[in-house]
Amino acid sequence: MAGTVIITGANGNLGVAAVKKFLDTGYKVIAVDHNGTHLGFAAAHDNFELKDVNLSDEAAAEDFITEAISLYGRIDGALLLVGGFAMGDVAATDGAAMKEMYTLNFETAWFAARPLFQHMLQNGFGRLVFMGARTALKPELGKGAIAYALTKSMLFNLADLLNASAKGKNVLASVVAPGTIDTALNHQSMPGADSRGWIEPAQLADILELICSGKEISLR
Repeated sequence: MAGTVIITGANGNLGVAAVKKFLDTGYKVIAVDHNGTHLGFAAAHDNFELKDVNLSDEAAAEDFITEAISLYGRIDGALLLVGGFAMGDVAATDGAAMKEMYTLNFETAWFAARPLFQHMLQNGFGRLVFMGARTALKPELGKGAIAYALTKSMLFNLADLLNASAKGKNVLASVVAPGTIDTALNHQSMPGADSRGWIEPAQLADILELICSGKEISLR
């Protein structure tokens, strides 16, 4: 077996593609989502299990990670794909709107990453992958979705801090920030858009598996 990987947000478009890719590659996949309506193809697979975990609850997230480590001994990778999106410029973004995006985009990642990172350091290997956004890198793109862009930008800083803490160890935190993903929802929300440059979920899943594989790669 290639290893054991946790995939949060597993029932979403990218999550489904990632579950399929990692199962096909020989991983044990622990999928996390509130339901598995799009994961029927994996339900009977020996290396698949689906967990319903409230990742915005720190205690629940830590209990889940502790249980996974106890059951499988070692977690080699984690794709932390849970997140949310909301439009809103400065005037429209009050504290409640900011807190909602903070919970969805940062806390759900941090509460899982914190115990996983410590576990991976003890094992001397691990890959954490966060889902970023280009709006977090280019203010002109993010000014109309300021809470989303700001909370996504925190994931880039988090990865840098984790990598500084893991210097010299074979533990790596990465942030993937693709362009538009080719999904039915994005086609519906952007009718008439030129989709020729959009990335297929399966193509992105290939990249995520490469990151988790431990092979030498250069990410830019």
